[in-house]
Amino acid sequence: MTCHLALDVRPEPLVLARLEPLVIQTSRGAVEYASTGSGPAVLCLHGAMGGYDQGLLLARTIGAAGYRYIGPSRPGYLRTPLSGGRSPEEQADLYAGLLDALRVERCGVMAVSGGGPSAIHFALRHRDRCWGLVLVSTCADRVDTRPPLSFAIRKLLMRLPGVASAARRKVLDDPESVARRSVTNPDLFDRVRRDADAWALLCELQASTTDRMTRRFRGTDNDVRVSRTCSYPLEQIAVPTLVLHGSADPLLPFEQHGAVFGKRIPRAKLLVLEGGEHAAIFTHRQEARAEVTAFLAANAPGLPGAP
Repeated sequence: MTCHLALDVRPEPLVLARLEPLVIQTSRGAVEYASTGSGPAVLCLHGAMGGYDQGLLLARTIGAAGYRYIGPSRPGYLRTPLSGGRSPEEQADLYAGLLDALRVERCGVMAVSGGGPSAIHFALRHRDRCWGLVLVSTCADRVDTRPPLSFAIRKLLMRLPGVASAARRKVLDDPESVARRSVTNPDLFDRVRRDADAWALLCELQASTTDRMTRRFRGTDNDVRVSRTCSYPLEQIAVPTLVLHGSADPLLPFEQHGAVFGKRIPRAKLLVLEGGEHAAIFTHRQEARAEVTAFLAANAPGLPGAP
């Protein structure tokens, strides 16, 4: 089912406590994570150049109040070793181990971009522990395009003394020029620039990628490899699923990814963010949050209306 219109739902403001991350030992290895809030658990999975901080930022961008958000650093990011899971299947099992260590029986899963493959496999391999799946701007099949040459050059340069700190100063001092690389549509850029909350979240995302940048490269390299080699038995996903995808996503084109989810996942609901690019949840934050709020409320265990 495809939805092109926003729901008339006004989510409560979501303010998450800023917590220091912890490293916990699980049956599958060490995992860095941060957790905040109370209520039904939602596992928040970041994308490339991410970490636990971007997982919780995803929750602040499109999540609602009344849930416990758990943001792990996926394998290869920050203090979670890549040995914890190179494949999306291994990462899914690592998340199950994290839930065991936290004594969480079931959770919803919210994933953006490079976090999508492991979220899909969590829903497939641990369906009894997953009460809902939200996929944001992520891949439905192999990605054939190569990463831009600029990424490889940047990765090499960032290992030189002083370059990473200079890059961070650039992002903090001139966030508008950096944001224009992610939001190339002038009208959408003006929209997000006028929305104080969405703009602050987008700037925070940009800044976070330059914090301990070299400790985010190993996981990013692994994500690129996964995206170019993996495909998914989407027809076997048996949990309630919501897909959010921009119709003008230049990195993961809608017809090859967003639309495919809507066709192949049984009873999945697809919200098309019209004109949205890869950062569509910032430019279209109001409608994205409304849809996610309704989805969580309808599926989280223990809430009125949930199965």
